[in-house]
Formats: sequence, C-alpha cells, structure tokens
Amino acid sequence: MRGGRHIAAVSGASFSLAAGECLALVGESGCGKSVLASALLGLLPGNAETAGSARLADGLDLLAADERTLARTVRGRRVGLVPQSPAAHLTPVRTVRAHLEETVRELVSRPGGSGRKAWLRAAAEAAAERAAFPASHLDRYPHQLSGGLAQRAATALALVGDAPLLLADEPTTGLDRDLVHRTVDELRAHTRDAGRALLLITHDLAAAQRIADTVAVMYAGRIVELTPADRFFGEPGPRHPYARGLLAALPERTFAPIPGSPPELGALPAGCAFAARCPRADERCAVRPDLTDGVACHHA
Repeated sequence: MRGGRHIAAVSGASFSLAAGECLALVGESGCGKSVLASALLGLLPGNAETAGSARLADGLDLLAADERTLARTVRGRRVGLVPQSPAAHLTPVRTVRAHLEETVRELVSRPGGSGRKAWLRAAAEAAAERAAFPASHLDRYPHQLSGGLAQRAATALALVGDAPLLLADEPTTGLDRDLVHRTVDELRAHTRDAGRALLLITHDLAAAQRIADTVAVMYAGRIVELTPADRFFGEPGPRHPYARGLLAALPERTFAPIPGSPPELGALPAGCAFAARCPRADERCAVRPDLTDGVACHHA
C-alpha cells in the first residue's frame, strides 16, 4: 500500500525451480524483481499483502509461514539471500570476520575434535575465499568497504549455510568483469554442481547468459516471458517485444535502448503495460495478454 492506495507490485508471477537449476529474473529497475524475492523470505514492509503460495520441496509454503518459522528454520538454512543493498544489511560495529564467524556458528555444525576458535576462523576465511573476498580485508568494518567488497561480503555470508535455495539479488553489482565471472562461476558451483537451486535477479544479461537454465522477463510487475536460456540468448531468441528490446540494448548487439519508460505500478493501463513503448502495438493490445506458452503477447 502506498499513499492509501493498493499498489500491485507483483501480480500473477508463476514459475518452478528444480534442484541444480538457475532461473534468471531480468527486467528494468522498478519492475518488481526485488519485491518478489523479499516476499519469499517475509521481508516486505508490514503493510504489504501477499496472496498465492510459494512452496519449497518439503512442502513448506513460504508465504503462509509465520515469522518464527522464517527466522528459525528458513532464512539462511533453507533459503539463502544475497541482498540488493549489502551495506544496509551489514552491522556497522562488526567486522566482516565477525559477521562470517557469527553466521558459521549459527548455521554450520562444528566437527568433533576441532578447536572452536580455530574452526570458526578457518570456516570464515573459507567462506570469504568462495566469494573472492580478500583475506586482508576481513578485519575491516562495513564503512571501510567499497561497494564491490560489500557485495562480495554479502555473497560470502549467503553461501555459508549451503541452503537448498539461494536468492541472489544483483550479486554482481559494483564488480569488475573478472570478478563478475568469478562470482557467477561460484554461484553456479553452489547450485548446479551441488544440486541446489538459484533464483538470480539481475540487470546483467551477460551474467545471466553465463549461468541461467531458464530466463523469466518481468515488466511492470508481471512475468511477460518464461523461456529456456539457450533459446533466449540464441536462436530463435525471445518472443516478447520487450525481451527482444532488452537484448538489442546490449552494447555487443545493436546498442539500441528501448524508448520511453515503464509505467508507474499505481497507474497501469488496462491492456498490455508495454504497449506505449512497443513498435508492434495495435488495437489488440487494449486487452491485457495472459502468459500463454511462455509469453504474454498478442503478437508472439
């Protein structure tokens, strides 16, 4: 709810994600991607409302779970999160090492015969290495980190519990291309190679191409295309005009940005939300298309 009005930030989103698979959720800022991730972990504002279901493999419905269940048995243990704004999720009075050691202590069982202090230190350093976080910066505080280092610290924390499902919200923000590749490869090892699932929320289509099995394109709070990654990035390519526009805007392609801006979520048109920016729009677009056979477009 915003200003006394109900705003449908996400509507009708439906997909499945199997163990060992990565689904990349892509789209412009403000389309609802991060809202979806927050809803799955019960992290929406108190005045937010959710409907529908989001079930883990063991049957637990995340949208119906109470805060006690989410806090004690879900967050970090069954569902990990790399947050979009990592600096805001790090305690300012604790070093990165302290964050990692506390998370290890909470989520990982200590092997028998191992000294607790030495084990915590080694486990924290191993987690940092997985996320390419430099050991020389482990004793720094969050305000002493660059945006890229804060991002890698958040990724390290999310990987500690080896949760069966990982939600990674813009995990490559602020990283140079080499570190993007390393981060994406580590996420791929965490999921595909270890039989875990990954929901990757990203603007970085190159990162999505490197890791995703399936691509879901979101626009104005709705999924408008859901398709295998090899089809999306290869031939025959995406079918929705918006999805085709996202690819065309890449520098290595035609570098042709989509004209105009997305509509406000509180003032969506009755028909297709992309019609005002779409070169193929006609009178049929006055009726909102349903997601049919993986695409929500009258022209697909």
